[in-house]
Amino acid sequence: MTLNTWIDLVYLVAAIGFILALKGLSSPKHARNGNLLAAAAAAVAVGFTFAYPEVRAHTLNLVLTLVAMVVGATIAVPAARLIKMTAIPQMVAIFNGVGGGAAALVSIVVFLIEAPGKPAVYRIAEVLFGVLVGCVSFAGSAIAFAKLQELMTGRPVTYPAQQVINGVVAVIIVGLAIGTLVTGSVPLLVATAVLSLVLGVIFVLPIGGADVPVLISLLNSFTGLAVAASGFTLDNNLLIIAGTLVGASGILLTRMMSKAMGRSLANVLFSAFGSVVTATGGADGSGETRTVKSGTPEDIGVLLAYARKVAIIPGYGLAVAQAQHTLRELADLLMERGVEVFYAIHPVAGRMPGHMNVLLAEANVPYDELKEMDEANPEMATTDVALVVGANDTVNPAAKNTPGSPIYGMPIINADQAANIVFLKRSMRPGFAGIDNELLFDDKTTLLFGDAKDTLTKLVAAVKNA
Repeated sequence: MTLNTWIDLVYLVAAIGFILALKGLSSPKHARNGNLLAAAAAAVAVGFTFAYPEVRAHTLNLVLTLVAMVVGATIAVPAARLIKMTAIPQMVAIFNGVGGGAAALVSIVVFLIEAPGKPAVYRIAEVLFGVLVGCVSFAGSAIAFAKLQELMTGRPVTYPAQQVINGVVAVIIVGLAIGTLVTGSVPLLVATAVLSLVLGVIFVLPIGGADVPVLISLLNSFTGLAVAASGFTLDNNLLIIAGTLVGASGILLTRMMSKAMGRSLANVLFSAFGSVVTATGGADGSGETRTVKSGTPEDIGVLLAYARKVAIIPGYGLAVAQAQHTLRELADLLMERGVEVFYAIHPVAGRMPGHMNVLLAEANVPYDELKEMDEANPEMATTDVALVVGANDTVNPAAKNTPGSPIYGMPIINADQAANIVFLKRSMRPGFAGIDNELLFDDKTTLLFGDAKDTLTKLVAAVKNA
């Protein structure tokens, strides 16, 4: 067999590795091995790419590529190892955006090389798709990063005639794309790329913090499609397969996330969810002050120690407090006393898909103690204590009981069905939906105010002394 045939065979093996990796990533139990398999397959594929005679023939380009890889690894490895769990979502967003931008640049460079020879229309179409989707992904991911990093407000950014302006920009992009297809003009392609960047920005601005998990999943899908397009442009089968896998899995995950929120994808993208804050005054909208019941760690420690079943419901506040290890210590202590403990995981808890799973995995929480929402909810009616740590909207009964609420129709974890509810909160501030949580005012609810890590540490001590 020729060298190129061997390389194609390696690409086939790598593609199979990617598929098996996705299968592993579908389960928390096998996610780590799936991730390692995907990384190994990618490393082998990249290594064999350098074996192409065409690559080895251009010494300067080869050296520049290797230098770029070293620089990238020098930045990425420390960033990945030192990143805090609270910053994982924005790291995913920016890494995803860089991938989309790289795919767009590849398409542009190939077009610049082929433009003098008047490439076929289908080649121009491949380039246009890669440029448009890649630029939208890059710019949109940059704004998502800025929102998550709190470099700008996490609330939706809206302005008059926003949808009209978005539509006009999209129409102009379509016009420029058609012009590029007909003429093969480089300036028209550049204009398309610039306006695609603008579209990425204005597309993401009106999306609020509560919808960021869905947004990240969608932008990840965009990047996959851009990579697949660059694969067609470069005639590289592995890029086509890898990009298609990422694009398809991203779209499927986006649909699952939207379903978990009880909303259509169009509603997530275009409703400016979270832009109206109604948290002042009472949760019933009357403006009256309502009282809540607060307790002490000692009281709650006794309640937990003598419970029969405890459900732990984590949210983004757990990541902010970096309290996952302390929470694991508390859970282990309760189980040593014979208490049945499980973690109820909402699909959109946190700032990205699977955020709570990753957070708890870092604390080595056994996978069989994690229950997804549909598995956890039937258990809530027989649960003695629902311990809510950093969650808010994902347990808000307004999703079931208040038509007209921004979260009405969103499936939630039914913490309200537990015999007792304990909320660990810093303050009475609402969640990202911008509305008060009626569960806070339930007679069964006791609040523990303060930093979650500090409060959990006190609970551990209280359970030991109970």
